[in-house]
Amino acid sequence: MKKSISFLFFIFIFNLAVVGQQDPQFTNNAFYKLGVNPGFAGSENAVNGLILNRYQWVGFEGAPKTLVFCAEGAVDVFGQPSGIGLNVVSDELGFEKNTWVNLIYSYKSQLNMGTLGIGISGGFYNKSISGDWYVPEFEGIYVQPNSDPGIPQGEISQMAFDIGFGLYLKANNYFAGASVTHLNQASILFDGEASTYLTRHYHLSGGYNIKLPDPLFELRPYFLFKTDMASWQIDLSATVVYNERFWGGLNYRYQDAVSLLMGAELFNGLVFGYSFDITTSAIGRYGYGSHEIFVGYSFELEKNRTRKYKSIRFL
Repeated sequence: MKKSISFLFFIFIFNLAVVGQQDPQFTNNAFYKLGVNPGFAGSENAVNGLILNRYQWVGFEGAPKTLVFCAEGAVDVFGQPSGIGLNVVSDELGFEKNTWVNLIYSYKSQLNMGTLGIGISGGFYNKSISGDWYVPEFEGIYVQPNSDPGIPQGEISQMAFDIGFGLYLKANNYFAGASVTHLNQASILFDGEASTYLTRHYHLSGGYNIKLPDPLFELRPYFLFKTDMASWQIDLSATVVYNERFWGGLNYRYQDAVSLLMGAELFNGLVFGYSFDITTSAIGRYGYGSHEIFVGYSFELEKNRTRKYKSIRFL
């Protein structure tokens, strides 16, 4: 039964892959804006680095595992305030492994309502598939081995050029973003008849800082809406932050999961965070939820690092 479930799971995932690329999902989106919006680069007037590891649907064989490294900072380019960044993602999904590396540039424009970042990302996307297919044994039923030329045999790998674009508006107490990944919808052609392409993903996001009656506490609601124009998903989260150093909250992903969020700034810019997803969809019956952990570091430009640090990671 376990092999049968795994086989059907892989077939389901492969059908998604041949139609288009489904980007990995994250729970700590408020800390990983750079992954979906290049306009975010340099918006904090600081240098920020992040390492994030996600284990999705723990207990499910072949379940997604994602590792992220990203860094961004504010710079001046020919006297113009700008931002630059690097985003590296490794995503394993059953028989499939995807790796992409993007360089990011963001142009900053000062508006009455805040600072607008107009960003573009460019890089390479590598897709590897290990086609070591097997068919589970069904008593008394003969199942013909895979002979579809559209399904690759053995391990294959192919690379494509990938482009993204984003707008990110930041003010003192709120931010809003709109972006698209895989803008050029690059085709990936393997040997034989196997092929796929990177589907455009559109994102809308926003958040606000609300001061509570006790000045040591803030409420920070956040949302991220994403769609590939065939399906959609929305994350809604709210965290309570104490003394700009400790936080806890909840995230709801529509028809998928409820998540617990927690984290702390350990000392002078070093940030640690963890989330646990309680899966609410049908697949939750076969797994034990999802774990996500990240470590980040920030330092403000041209500031004295011996002073008390004030966290800037949320906006």
